Parts: sequence; C-alpha cells; structure tokens
Amino acid sequence: MRSGVRVGVDVGKVRIGLARSDNHGMLATPVETVARDQAGLTDLARIRAVVVELDAVEVIVGLPLALSGNATASTDDAVEFAERLARALSVPVRLVDERLSTVSAQSALRASGRPAKTQRPVIDQVAATIILQHALDSERASGRPAGSPVEPTERP
Repeated sequence: MRSGVRVGVDVGKVRIGLARSDNHGMLATPVETVARDQAGLTDLARIRAVVVELDAVEVIVGLPLALSGNATASTDDAVEFAERLARALSVPVRLVDERLSTVSAQSALRASGRPAKTQRPVIDQVAATIILQHALDSERASGRPAGSPVEPTERP
C-alpha cells in the first residue's frame, strides 16, 4: 500500500462531498461539503486548497455509472469535473466506480439515527468517504491503485 493522504470527491450537481484518508491509506473520514460552482472556479479552488492543506498525494473522484455499468449524464459530468480537477492540481486524479455510494451513505446515516431532514448537509461527505474507502480497500487487496487515471485535457 502506498503511503500518503488521499482525498475522495463525490461530485453532485449542487454539492461536492470531500473525504480524506489517513497517511497509511487505511481509513477514510469525512472532511466537508463544497457548494458546486457551475463556473468551476470556487469549487475547484476550495478542493485545491484542501489537497494542499492535507498534503495529499492523490485525489479519487467517484464515477457514477448506472447499475448496468453504462454511462449516464452524471457520469459525463463527473468525468468532465475530474478532468478540470486534474488540470487544477499537481497530484494525480483517478476515477473510481461509485455505484450505490449515495444509497449506502443514506443507509448509514439512517442507521446512525440521523433524521432524513438533517442528512442533506453531510450526505455528500459520507458518499465521498464510502468512495475513498472502497478505493483504499481495493488497492490494499490488489496492490494496484483503484480506478483509472484522469489525464488533464486542454479546454476546447
């Protein structure tokens, strides 16, 4: 297992959840929820600040595929966001399958006794934590980084 903090990202239309790992890549924990900026300025700047503050070595972005494995509009949005993030950061960005992460996050919050009404501010953080923990567990099991690397592309 590679050492170093990783940052997990759950990209939504309105909010972006952030999570982090410990330096040993064992455990993911929630960090914060960032408001999505359709212009792509303040959200990317905040994520970049978190990555720098944590001295992260990698960013894991959830790839929302349909249960069938097919791409959706959300998939395209997450890929585009990951590409913009890769351009903005000096650390690698990887896309990792996140099917059912939000459903799992909702279940976990319900099981913890948190009322549905108070879940909205943290649901994205919990989803990011689940995505990152899955990536960490996958790397530990296989010996290879999870998901696929994102190459920063030039803007058209």
